[in-house]
Amino acid sequence: MSRADRANRTVTIVAACLATAMLMLDISVINTALSNIADGLDTGLSGLQWVVDAYTVPLAATVLTAGAIADRLGRRRLFLIGLTVFTASSALCGAAGGIGMLVVSRAVQGLGASIMFATALALISQVTPGREDRVKALGAYGAAIGASFALGPFIGGSLTALFGWRAIFLVNVPIGAAVTWITCRWVGECRDPTPRRIDLSGQITLIGGMFLLVLALLRGNADGWDSFGIVASLSGAAVLLAAFLLVEERSSEPMLPLRLLGQRQFAGPQVAVLAIAASFFAVFLYLTLYLQTVLSLSPIQTGLVYLPGTFLVFVVSGMTAQFGARYSAAKVASAGLALVAAGLAAMLIIGVGSSWTALLPGLLVTALGTGLFNPTGSALALNALPDEQSGLAAGTNDTFRQAGVAVGIAALGTLVPSDAALGGNLQAYVDGVHHALIAGAALALAGAIATAWLLVPASPHAQVLADSA
Repeated sequence: MSRADRANRTVTIVAACLATAMLMLDISVINTALSNIADGLDTGLSGLQWVVDAYTVPLAATVLTAGAIADRLGRRRLFLIGLTVFTASSALCGAAGGIGMLVVSRAVQGLGASIMFATALALISQVTPGREDRVKALGAYGAAIGASFALGPFIGGSLTALFGWRAIFLVNVPIGAAVTWITCRWVGECRDPTPRRIDLSGQITLIGGMFLLVLALLRGNADGWDSFGIVASLSGAAVLLAAFLLVEERSSEPMLPLRLLGQRQFAGPQVAVLAIAASFFAVFLYLTLYLQTVLSLSPIQTGLVYLPGTFLVFVVSGMTAQFGARYSAAKVASAGLALVAAGLAAMLIIGVGSSWTALLPGLLVTALGTGLFNPTGSALALNALPDEQSGLAAGTNDTFRQAGVAVGIAALGTLVPSDAALGGNLQAYVDGVHHALIAGAALALAGAIATAWLLVPASPHAQVLADSA
């Protein structure tokens, strides 16, 4: 490989990691600003949940179609479109005058993020055909995901404390512009020689079903689970999601080939990423509100609580390549999920009168598990399909990841009394967080067992992390 090719490879990986870090930050960076947003825009817990889920729902629902379009029209081209949409909508979020405008702007931001997410991993795949290079690149990519998600509260807290909550969105504008310039100058184009067609029917039914499901879960406690609106939303979600499966089954070129989910090698990474997203990543919102509303920590103090775990995620993610010579990626990912479950369970000691230090041991164990999981989960996802289908592989995995975050936040929210913390009923809120932690730990443990069952027997001959090419 020439020096120019090596430079282009490095720049492509850097651009993909920066874009992914930026979009992952926007899932977690908002957490430490939630109380300030609630005060500034006069909204309650339900409105704050929508600020988070308005971003993750379109991200989850459109990433597969974005991957299909990228395979057809070019991954670099779609990556640039995603960057433009994300950067512009970030500016709109920062200028929002009410909760409605913020939620709508977050939805557009999620659309841009889905395009970036669908193409970033595919761009890395195209410039790392060799196993050693890909292992290193996936280590960096995993570190970007884990560290940005964990670092988000500190960054969000610092920006909120210094400049106000709007700064957490406006900071994306110069970063997005810089990544766009880097991509235009150095990143090469690639596409699938036999791309899938755009599955419009599947896209419409998936978006509709996801929206109604999240709506029902978010509003169920407040409106009553037997109310007409909630029953109608749940019924509509069931019908649309069933229609999505039917469309995908009958389509000659589905955006999610259901037959692949019958293959252990493909299904395993989706189960694994869904488990970690719907457990730790989802409960993160409620832990942050606990620190701010129950323990009365400032946004920057809340961010500092997460900082040791952030450092651990970054270090462990970067070290996972060293495990490749001895352990399969499936075993490392399963171990990571088991540690996430243990860490969430360890957080059950928190109470109304606890110090923030009570949360720290559980956070560190969870960070260790997340650091082990992120690069190995990405390796398993890419290894599930041939390189020319990297858009489909990345898109499917990202769909399950973001669906886990969106549905997890909404589902765990049913266990946490609506507006309890913001309304001053601190014990009720802590009790609800305990229930959410138990559910999250159980889900992560189930994911660890399922991942090992699906993938470890299927790769007895050293399907190691180093073989993820």
